Amino acid sequence: MYLSWTAGRLDRLHARIDAARAALDAQLVRRASVAIELATSSLLDPAASLLLLDAAHAARQAEDEEREVAESRLSMALRAVLAEPEQVAVLVAEPGGEEAVRDLTAAVRRVPMARRFHNDAVRAARAVREHRLVRYFRLAGKAPFPMAFEMDDAPPPALTPEGAPA
Repeated sequence: MYLSWTAGRLDRLHARIDAARAALDAQLVRRASVAIELATSSLLDPAASLLLLDAAHAARQAEDEEREVAESRLSMALRAVLAEPEQVAVLVAEPGGEEAVRDLTAAVRRVPMARRFHNDAVRAARAVREHRLVRYFRLAGKAPFPMAFEMDDAPPPALTPEGAPA
């Protein structure tokens, strides 16, 4: 009975990981899409647009094994382009800029939460899979060992509540 309960729990944890990964992927795609929209909107100077467009395109096109690095580069590009609150204030003053900044702010705030939920689910599944009985009876079946998603997801300071323009 204990083994059956543990196998069911492990199955639910793997389902939770799958759902959390799908949510994380959706948030990462949303962030890259909003960054591409901002880069192509002519609200930024050409150099910043190219930097942001290149990083966002690379993040959207990255394969699974390169995804963490590409997403980290997008985070760095966003911080470089929107480093100062004055830059964000200038964007907000432009026509259509307020909506673009609002969308980008929402996107960059959701990525760390989605990543945290995913990594918490991975941590819980790993804890169960490390039990001796789970390994001995192979209760995980053929499910791959869950891997955390590690990336630099720090938002640009100007888009955080502490650094937002007044």
